Amino acid sequence: MKIVLCIKQVPDTSDIKWTENNTIQREGLESIINPYDVYAMEAALKLKRSYNNIEITALTMGPSQAEDMLKKAISVGVDNAILLTDRKFAAADTYATGKTIGTAIKTKIPDFDLVICGQFAIDGDTAQTGPSIANTLNISQVTYVQEILSYDTDSITVRRELEDGTEIVKVKLPALICVLKDYFEPTRAKINGIIKAQNTEIKTFGFEDLGLAAEEVGLKGSPTYVSKAFRPAAKDTQCQYCSTVEELAEKIKLCGGLNG
Repeated sequence: MKIVLCIKQVPDTSDIKWTENNTIQREGLESIINPYDVYAMEAALKLKRSYNNIEITALTMGPSQAEDMLKKAISVGVDNAILLTDRKFAAADTYATGKTIGTAIKTKIPDFDLVICGQFAIDGDTAQTGPSIANTLNISQVTYVQEILSYDTDSITVRRELEDGTEIVKVKLPALICVLKDYFEPTRAKINGIIKAQNTEIKTFGFEDLGLAAEEVGLKGSPTYVSKAFRPAAKDTQCQYCSTVEELAEKIKLCGGLNG
């Protein structure tokens, strides 16, 4: 089984800078792996530990510094990694991102069985990139996956968490799933994994390698755009602090009670 693990770098700082197109300036920022993609990576690693012949390829689109994130993924058990990096990919919305990543999977890993993504990215929170990749690949997708229950040669069974309950879904492969937050101790890198990561070549592809037109990627290929980006103004809230329950009760009483 060949798994493509889609992961993303997100800023690990409050000092966000914006480009002229109101997108995040990612070059030079301190970055981390998107937290939901950590859950996706752990889901892939659990499959690898539970079944034989599982191969995981991590894939990301971003600036060259994203190579460090891919090496961290290899150090914990991912087998291979691909970096899509090109100035022409910059400022892509979720549609253009999905098309670029989907095309890369289709052309560079055509024999994949399963694509795993995090459900959300904390820098955008749209939950649209995974479904966009599935659309480009023309494969089935299951979102809001809490757990992969089982895998056989041509399908996987997963548990979805929805607002009004849970669903058990069996989906035929190839397919894409988007993973929710889970409760686990993340896999830690061991010395052999760190050595492997240092010695593994990260395959890098740019615009010319994917066979897409310039109008299909980056800002030019994005049907949506950010019209305005700003930090919300801090609210001037009047807080009162109490050191005892009796003091709290007295303040509530002076304010006219809980409904006052």
